[in-house]
Amino acid sequence: MSNYVAAIDLGTTKVVTIVGEKSAGGIKIIGYSEFPSNGIKRGEVINIQKVLDAITPTINDVRNQIEDYEFDIKEVFIGVAGQSIKCIAANNKKMRFNPEEIISESEVASWTNEMYNYSVSNLDRVLHVIPQYYNVDEHMYITDIAGMEGKDIEGFYRLFVGRSNAVKSSYGVMARKDLKVKRAILEPIASARAVVSKDDMELGVAIVDIGGGTTDLLIVQDNIIRHTAVIPFGGNSITEDIRQICGVSFKDAEALKKQHGSCLSQYAQESKVINISGKDGGISKQVPCQLLASVIEARISEIIATVAYEIEESGFKEKLRSGIVITGGSSNLNHLQVLAKHITGMEVRISQPDKSVIMNTSCEDAFKASSSTAVGLVLSAFDYLEDEEEFDNITP
Repeated sequence: MSNYVAAIDLGTTKVVTIVGEKSAGGIKIIGYSEFPSNGIKRGEVINIQKVLDAITPTINDVRNQIEDYEFDIKEVFIGVAGQSIKCIAANNKKMRFNPEEIISESEVASWTNEMYNYSVSNLDRVLHVIPQYYNVDEHMYITDIAGMEGKDIEGFYRLFVGRSNAVKSSYGVMARKDLKVKRAILEPIASARAVVSKDDMELGVAIVDIGGGTTDLLIVQDNIIRHTAVIPFGGNSITEDIRQICGVSFKDAEALKKQHGSCLSQYAQESKVINISGKDGGISKQVPCQLLASVIEARISEIIATVAYEIEESGFKEKLRSGIVITGGSSNLNHLQVLAKHITGMEVRISQPDKSVIMNTSCEDAFKASSSTAVGLVLSAFDYLEDEEEFDNITP
């Protein structure tokens, strides 16, 4: 297994190139660079050239950072996102000709791989297959069947499906930079890997990543991914609402959100206003704090209410003993935790990449909440390489 991995996160507001090193002591981020994104809308590549213009400086920057290492960026893991991603249930029945033969790991893996060919619409493709449980003859709801005997096997899966063209465009961007894509990883899975613990995943947790273009939800319980959903609103939606209602530029709206934003208008001072400077240094606009907070509260309430609905519909709400973990670039809005707890009725905490998982590194930008997906791509990449190595060592 390689001691190094490179990953690229194609986000709506920024693109990130990141490199990780794995040693006996753990995983360390040795290269990190981000650049404002253009040409990506709600997680999907729209303008290839603009995306290339954003990626190029990050790749060059990271290559300079890692020039003392015996590694170059030629093969990458990429994140896959977008509002088209959905989760569907599917099953696969098998009748084994020799039921007394032990079920092997490779046999189980082959059944999982078959599900990547599951019939979906011509516009879609299966991105991830997550086994849920198996029925083996009269034995029901078994999560690990390797080592058992059995004749009639039925596997139950969650399939994560996305638009073929969206994935193809991301691969096309990498090819134009002479980069080979090792694997595409669903971004909600990556974010979860970076911000929640193994205990959380066992006890049950909902990870909410509020990005620029979308809000991604992932539900994990008993160490199994149970559900995902992509909500087509994120930080940019909040900024756009501020721009329109407060009558300011998008740049000023973003600054208002980050510097003065609150998710609860009841906490905003009724008489306080925020002055926006004009080109000549004078005051060009005054925005009441209470108006700003009410705009943010309306949109973020809609997002969290949709998250609450998805959690309820998943059927796992009562099994999420670790509650909700919120991350992403908009997770640092004031009073978000209070509002989310009120709307969902669940315990909520705000999180960023876990420093207990990543070794000390000079790349401090990797520990921001907005970097959760990028760091998670590195961690997920090493997990994938480890699983690949273990599978190669299995004797059929």
